[in-house]
Amino acid sequence: MTTPTPGPLALGPFQLPNRLFVAPMAGVTDRPFRVLCKKLGAGYAVSEMVTSRKDLWNSLKTSRRANHEGEPAPISVQIAGTEAAMMAEAAAYNIDRGAQIIDINMGCPAKKVCNKWAGSALMQDEPLALEIIEAVVAACAPRGVPVTLKMRTGWCQAEKNAVALARAAESAGIAMVTVHGRTREQGYTGQAEYDTIAAVKAALRIPVVANGDIDSPRKAREVLAATGADAIMVGRAAQGRPWIFAEIAHFLATGEELPAPRIADAKRWLVEHLHDHYSLYGELTGMRSARKHIGWAVRALPGGEDFRRRMNLLESCEAQVDALSGWLDALADEHDRLPYLAALDAANDEQDQDEDQERRLTA
Repeated sequence: MTTPTPGPLALGPFQLPNRLFVAPMAGVTDRPFRVLCKKLGAGYAVSEMVTSRKDLWNSLKTSRRANHEGEPAPISVQIAGTEAAMMAEAAAYNIDRGAQIIDINMGCPAKKVCNKWAGSALMQDEPLALEIIEAVVAACAPRGVPVTLKMRTGWCQAEKNAVALARAAESAGIAMVTVHGRTREQGYTGQAEYDTIAAVKAALRIPVVANGDIDSPRKAREVLAATGADAIMVGRAAQGRPWIFAEIAHFLATGEELPAPRIADAKRWLVEHLHDHYSLYGELTGMRSARKHIGWAVRALPGGEDFRRRMNLLESCEAQVDALSGWLDALADEHDRLPYLAALDAANDEQDQDEDQERRLTA
């Protein structure tokens, strides 16, 4: 099976510049992060999920998630819920606020989502899932807005129904399907499998996107070859490494690894992102929520863990920017480019262990 080129891809009326997508991640893929990833090589980015509950639309959290000021088109918003009429209304609400593509969440494995029968829990109830898809498509079609679907391979190992649901979704008017190569039962543990994604791709005429464990340019090429997918979606690997999209694009086009970014460039990108982040969230919330982005950016660098601990004690946006800038300037005295590639695998393993422990504690 040949690997598709990283060229443009049509999605409804939009011509996406490439086939490298940013996955929707709660608490991560806000507008500043999406803008940063698009600037650094991603062809498309989906927002973190917006609830279909009307009583929460005026909340500060939802208003921030519906903020698309200055975001390059196309603007894709993911919605989540359990009732067809509410999901259709949520689609219209977000279109009125700038959404140009609506994505339906049937992939989130979080207990607080699945316990309410939203997210990947909908894969257990195919009639309801299809009712929601049809209602959202009916709300979006008259306004020329494509509807996409993100799902998993199934609820559990014994119930992998991605192919059946994807076929029904295509017949109902879905324009593109993304499949995360895990069941809901797996959460983010274990390894993603790609045979189910390949089966979905073989069954559909619309574009299919492969998602799950794509953490390097070589892995991106392997997944494209294994699945025949039209595009790939990168999630956790983009946290702290938003330039991974440029790295993947270069490798797919040339077969050569792109050198790590120059520290001076990375500093400029990260500081610009921080200021955009603060402008959306305000001083106090922005300072606190920026800690995770800074931590991700330095975790694979020499002395990064010690810097992260010290940075987490700072109590102002200005102090964060000054600390990060100074630390990167000091690193640039010893290295021209970010020396992260050799240590990245170990850092990712440590992050996965920390996230698994956090999920067990909060489950």
